[in-house]
Amino acid sequence: MCNLYRMSASTAEVANLFDAVERGQTNAGPEVYPGYPGVVVASGEVRSMTWGFPLVLKGKNGQPLKPKPVNNTRADKLDSFMWRYSFQERRCIIPVTEFAEAEGEKGAKTRTWFALPDEPIFAVAGIWRDTPEWGPAYSMVMTEACIHVADVHDRMPVILRRAHWRDWLEGPPDHASLLCRPYPDLMVRKRTSEPWVRKGASA
Repeated sequence: MCNLYRMSASTAEVANLFDAVERGQTNAGPEVYPGYPGVVVASGEVRSMTWGFPLVLKGKNGQPLKPKPVNNTRADKLDSFMWRYSFQERRCIIPVTEFAEAEGEKGAKTRTWFALPDEPIFAVAGIWRDTPEWGPAYSMVMTEACIHVADVHDRMPVILRRAHWRDWLEGPPDHASLLCRPYPDLMVRKRTSEPWVRKGASA
């Protein structure tokens, strides 16, 4: 599952690429982690939302614990209660420069980054909803990994070709669900020595 991605473009660049209107300021950083702000395109606007739907669990005494961000949505679970209405009514696009997966031995995992050649920003399928805990929040839709990702992780984000952006945002759910498939085109993989978990970060 994807728990880290980069989005290094400005909101103005995102708005221009996706023919959307900027809405307010964003405090999203260039590296986006679950539970932190990210930029999405929804309802014709570039907006800041929290990455992950809040899942509230209870402790041993029955008191609610701090919400946990559920930042990934399996494509084969989109008809489940947690995701169904967001998928049917509130789909969004997540602009991404590259996304990372952890690779290596436990305790020594490093970051392997995936990007698209000649596309400094690409579109990942997302869904969103308003939440009482964090306000607007989004989740990234995941599918089976393509050949470029499969030897690192068995799942990957749903990457949308440009011709399918409008279908994802505005098309009927049965058409949108057909877009949830492994990315068929070339991807660039960059293995690094960067630790998966950095001090002061929450990957």
